[in-house]
Amino acid sequence: QVQLVESGGGSVQAGGSLRLSCAASGRTFSRYNMGWFRQAPGKEREFVAVITWRYGSTAYANSVTGRFTISRDNAKNTVHLQMNSLKPEDTAVYYCATDPSNSGYNTRPSNYDYWGQGTQVTVSS
Repeated sequence: QVQLVESGGGSVQAGGSLRLSCAASGRTFSRYNMGWFRQAPGKEREFVAVITWRYGSTAYANSVTGRFTISRDNAKNTVHLQMNSLKPEDTAVYYCATDPSNSGYNTRPSNYDYWGQGTQVTVSS
């Protein structure tokens, strides 16, 4: 069974930074693409970033490009999301997830099979 546990969320003022972490267990972590998604109240879950397993290639939603950085440490079964220049519209619950297909940059939540419980990020103006 796969377990994903997010951490690092919190409350910050606009312009601040947070670093989210996702610890994985129960699967050969290094062989799967990993994604970050977020969901704000009353909104659908949306793609934030993805990192591939083989080369660590990355892709981002337009709304976070240039501000967020996804990275992974296969030796520690961990994926991170460094979030800088945070804006109030970044407020959401952030989730990490595994992509079993490993086929490019999947941005749809339905392409991901295992999810963490989420971590709250709140950005005040």
